[in-house]
Amino acid sequence: MQSQSTSQSKPSVNQLSAVLVHQLITQAERLRIGVSKHDAGCVIVDAGIQSAGSAEAGRLIAEICMGGLGVVSLQADHRFAGWNEAVAVSSTQPVLACLASQYAGWALSHEKFFSLGSGPARALAQREDLFKELNYQDSADSTCIVLETDKIPPQEVIEKIVRDTKIPVDRLTIILTPTTSIAGVVQIVGRVLEVALHKAHTLHFPLEYIVSGTGIAVLPPVAKDFMTGMGRTNDAILFGGDVSLQVRGDDHAAAELAKNLPSSASKDYGKTFAEVFKFYNMDFYKIDPLLFSPAKVTVTNVDTGSVFEAGQLNAALIALSFN
Repeated sequence: MQSQSTSQSKPSVNQLSAVLVHQLITQAERLRIGVSKHDAGCVIVDAGIQSAGSAEAGRLIAEICMGGLGVVSLQADHRFAGWNEAVAVSSTQPVLACLASQYAGWALSHEKFFSLGSGPARALAQREDLFKELNYQDSADSTCIVLETDKIPPQEVIEKIVRDTKIPVDRLTIILTPTTSIAGVVQIVGRVLEVALHKAHTLHFPLEYIVSGTGIAVLPPVAKDFMTGMGRTNDAILFGGDVSLQVRGDDHAAAELAKNLPSSASKDYGKTFAEVFKFYNMDFYKIDPLLFSPAKVTVTNVDTGSVFEAGQLNAALIALSFN
């Protein structure tokens, strides 16, 4: 009997997350989220626009974003005075969980609507070159996409998602998580491990050498406006995020990864994200891409047993940002 191809033998982020999507919808009242059917025929989950949402909804949405291949928890955090909650993440399939599903890499726009899509639908749509590198294409009979927005997407955007994923519209779920909502904050900070994986990819570390990963980031207060919310959620990871990666290969590569992975390795490190953003006249793409990474990292080479640490938490910038 012949073995399956590499792509076929990998777990399905859509099939695994479908169970979590069902759980989210059936527990809507407890999670304080709204569930409705769009005129186009898909299911809309409001996790913070008209509905209050909740931290638990954000935790579950973060696991959906990871394609069912990550565990996300809310826990006590005593690393920063005054801020005592954190979002913790772990995955034994971090490359698929973070890059093939959780990463917000699918730009969806129509007229005044714009949002970056994350979640398992990306692995069906294959709209990003990243999937060629990952050698991963999923298949499923239903899908879900998470949009960080405070607006319901127009029909044209929904039609694009249906067209690109080849999933019937009545089998599509769209989850909306504004940055100014508790669920939105939790699911964004729940990207602490994903940010590290994306940085490792940017540094050209071989993704196949990454075995597993864990991460924790301090949970910031919910902001009243988008700009403050974007600043705080970024700072929670840049200055309050701590990631551990288990890798294979030689010690030199592992040591270089640890040295270059923390946010402090960036030329733009040292100010809150809001200050950096203003410095570049609100042009997101002028910011050094190497800034987007956790504050502190530990890289363990499982082949040699060597451990490499770099970076540091920054309580002063957390206090400045959150207050």
